[in-house]
Amino acid sequence: MSERVSLSPAVADLEIPADPQALAETVGAAMYAVDLATQSLGMQIVEIAPGYARLTMPVRSDMLNGHQTCHGGFMFALADSTFAFACNSRNVSTVASGCTIDFLAPGFAGDVLTAVAQERSLAGRTGVYDVTITNQDGRQLALFRGRSYRIKGQIVGTPAAP
Repeated sequence: MSERVSLSPAVADLEIPADPQALAETVGAAMYAVDLATQSLGMQIVEIAPGYARLTMPVRSDMLNGHQTCHGGFMFALADSTFAFACNSRNVSTVASGCTIDFLAPGFAGDVLTAVAQERSLAGRTGVYDVTITNQDGRQLALFRGRSYRIKGQIVGTPAAP
């Protein structure tokens, strides 16, 4: 596991909200602003809360595989991004330590996929998160489980001196 790259000084100077919901929203916005991978795939944050995130992603024609279905790697990327926003929502820098995904049904061009990440366990430096991906009709397409590990640092604000 590698240490994360520092965000811009403007992000470091952001005031840290005391309200957990406001903090999650501030962290989500700060992360999204510098997450070019998530942005380039057309993902949008629909909702974020402590230990929770919901993102959407449209399936474009350039995301289709040889079967003309959404390539599993793109569904994985959606689940992984959603997982990242959920596990960093408390403003403690957190990375993935492992994950699994099960594909249940295909996605197609024109579908809008929704991924919902929910924290299942948070103890010490580790957490477990489940992510469900559905299409616009509510059909489950994939189930993802991610394990997180907290590292040094935070997303917004300057840490208080010890």
